[in-house]
Amino acid sequence: MKLYSRGQVILFSGATGLVVLMLALAIGVVRGYGGATQSVSGAEWVEPSFQLEPGPARSPVVPASPGDGLGADELETIRLFEMRNDGVVNISTQRLTLNWFLEAVPRQGQSGSGSIIDRRGYVLTNNHVIEGAAGINITLADGTTLTGEVVGADLENDLAVLKFDPEGRDLTTIPLGRSEDLRVGQKVMAIGNPFAIGRTLTTGVISGLGRSIRGHDSFIINGLIQTDASINPGNSGGPLLDSRGDMIGINTMIYTQSGGSIGIGFAVPVDTAHRVVPDLIEYGTVRRGWIEIVPVQIFPQLVRYARLPVDDGLLVSQVAPGGNAEQAGLQGGTTRQPPIQSRGSTIYLGGDIIVEVNETPVRTLAHLFEALEETRPGQSVEVVYVRGTRTRRTEVTLVERPARLRLE
Repeated sequence: MKLYSRGQVILFSGATGLVVLMLALAIGVVRGYGGATQSVSGAEWVEPSFQLEPGPARSPVVPASPGDGLGADELETIRLFEMRNDGVVNISTQRLTLNWFLEAVPRQGQSGSGSIIDRRGYVLTNNHVIEGAAGINITLADGTTLTGEVVGADLENDLAVLKFDPEGRDLTTIPLGRSEDLRVGQKVMAIGNPFAIGRTLTTGVISGLGRSIRGHDSFIINGLIQTDASINPGNSGGPLLDSRGDMIGINTMIYTQSGGSIGIGFAVPVDTAHRVVPDLIEYGTVRRGWIEIVPVQIFPQLVRYARLPVDDGLLVSQVAPGGNAEQAGLQGGTTRQPPIQSRGSTIYLGGDIIVEVNETPVRTLAHLFEALEETRPGQSVEVVYVRGTRTRRTEVTLVERPARLRLE
């Protein structure tokens, strides 16, 4: 099994690929960050003030007449494409590499797609399309190529917002719809830049809802929309549209055995974009809640060595002095038990074991991030933990998650 988290493709080999996919979701591997945990207990949460400015309403494109030999469904598809096509952009990136003389030289990077969501030149796309880019070019429907810059990125949902200077252009924008009431069987359209060959339209239906897939950097993306509309590398970041022409998802990844589309694509629901885009534009990141601990994902050898009372959960190796975890009564490892070394990290034994946060079972680091993904600083969550042989509960008032976390 292979996962191309830096490209646009998920590749599972063998007939048991889907079973392996489900098993993979039970294994938590979360990106580690170096450095010490930063305390921001005094931070005050302020809701972002940014408001989107969609472009002016467009008059519907006059469709061809039935006398042209086209069916009603074909005419409607043509009309929707002509209404929304100009709001989709092609994205290409450049990366820097070193030549034999250790000189930095540019080379072609990722290519992908994006949607203009604001008349000031804001573009919504996938984070993996632009991550690590030294330069970004945004090509409009008329062929004009402009320079783009990253405004903000959300690794956990694989979303990013770019900005370019419209230079006085009256931009066509893609209206953001809603994804909470979608139904399997709804017609959808995808517009994008597959294999960098230029804007392409594909159609299909919603094949499934609420899918959970491990995405970039091992974060689990929940609530994904599954579609059979053909999506290929380069479609990433482009819009998934409903029959009204509203964006209901952001095309993100595919399931494939060949590297090309086999009719199983996934899109981040647009309701996620509604939630994170204002933060990305206002702060450059999504402000989420955090519990000030150094968590250690329990593994079998640790269970046997330390004779832990549970097989799954997060051991609290350390708590930040005076932090929200300590204030809530959570305890880290003690000096009465000698720390151990595992994978180059020091684990302090004897601390509490977190098994649930906000009614979400926590067996892995990925589950902790999942439980806190939609939280805000200042919000309180219920934490269920094991101390000795007893299960206890406490309320923790979250602080803002630091940019760099210390995880074991």
